Amino acid sequence: MDLFEQPASQDAHLRAPLAERMRPRSLEEFIGQTHLVGHGKFLRRAIENGNLPSLVFWGPPGSGKTTLARLIAQATHAAFEPISAVNAGVRELRETVTKAQERWRFHRQGTLLFVDEIHRFNKAQQDALLPYVENGTLILLGATTENPSFEINAALLSRLRVVSLYALDEGQLRLLLSQALHSERGFAGKLQVDEDALTLIAQNAYGDARQALTMLEMCAFHAEEKISTQTVEEAMQQNSFLYDKHGEEHYNVVSAFIKSMRGSDPDAAIYWMARMLESGEEPRFVARRMVIFASEDVGNAEPRGLQLAVAAMHAVEMLGMPEGRIPLTQAVAFLAMAPKSNTAIYSYELAKACIERHGPLPVPLHLRNAPTQLMKSMGYAAGYQYPHNFSGHYVVENYLPEGLRGERFFFPSESGEERATQARYAQLQKLKQPKEPGEDG
Repeated sequence: MDLFEQPASQDAHLRAPLAERMRPRSLEEFIGQTHLVGHGKFLRRAIENGNLPSLVFWGPPGSGKTTLARLIAQATHAAFEPISAVNAGVRELRETVTKAQERWRFHRQGTLLFVDEIHRFNKAQQDALLPYVENGTLILLGATTENPSFEINAALLSRLRVVSLYALDEGQLRLLLSQALHSERGFAGKLQVDEDALTLIAQNAYGDARQALTMLEMCAFHAEEKISTQTVEEAMQQNSFLYDKHGEEHYNVVSAFIKSMRGSDPDAAIYWMARMLESGEEPRFVARRMVIFASEDVGNAEPRGLQLAVAAMHAVEMLGMPEGRIPLTQAVAFLAMAPKSNTAIYSYELAKACIERHGPLPVPLHLRNAPTQLMKSMGYAAGYQYPHNFSGHYVVENYLPEGLRGERFFFPSESGEERATQARYAQLQKLKQPKEPGEDG
């Protein structure tokens, strides 16, 4: 062995990303998916009994699909043959089959073929696997983030068992991060982290173990003594756009234009628009700003505002200048004089803030589409109430994820046409309230 071979190998391991270094080495170290690998659960029993079927792991990124496949191969003493469906073809599959046949013939060792992103295999590639999965030459473990019902053909899917993996919860991610902080493969207790910072990392990983560890590693690069919430926020922030200072007046005029329309001053709005157009501003830029304004500041208080803004944008594209200034002026005057409402942008920002707090919560089963038997057997669409089957084409139903029941994002104003929307919304909300004893249903 070369004198420098072992140190170089160790150095290469230390240079590996934290998420790679922290891969579990046994099922006991594996975090999450207890419904599959917990003691007494289906997959754990199959591994321990040596009766592992071919499987498809279906779950979000960072839920442990690849890691679990490696641990299964290790626990069953099978040869592990990983390939990616992105760059593997039928030739690579046949080579793998040949090696599997020889391995069994000479060593009586089985082969576990792991196909990452199996949904990317075309029909010919999937069909090439069929006979070898069926006769046991290969135990196939596929991994996918896509619905197997749509992405894997029926012949192959009938020979596989689909198992669902779920995003890790905040507690599991905190445990994972704590292990990385104290493990010799991680930071070996040399990195200090505030508890609030650890929580912030776990919350912003949205159930993705790899993303959580990567974020921790990024924070370690930014930290001087200890990782704080400020360190985490700095590590997560995205580059902001900076404008050339020579263009400052340009953006000042745009700002004045928008604020004049918002303030219902058609004279000022027309003036600032003329300033832009006469200075050589691209008329399509002005038109796009008006389309945004029509939704952001007028909205459903006057729904025709968006129609007129879009029509003006198309008219400019069709007519060009200078004629295009006429429909633009018509639209600006209308938007400036229209009743105002910022319900659209306000509602969206409330929903966005909720998503940032809670992450991408799973869609309730009764709201999911169920076009295949597999999905129906998993409870998709069960109990869904079709509104058109009820009086008034309405039925009280929960359409939000678990944990968000009663959350509100839509607050229609009393301005313009939204007044009627507000009344309708209040009426529907009243129907959702629980009935008092003795009240008519």
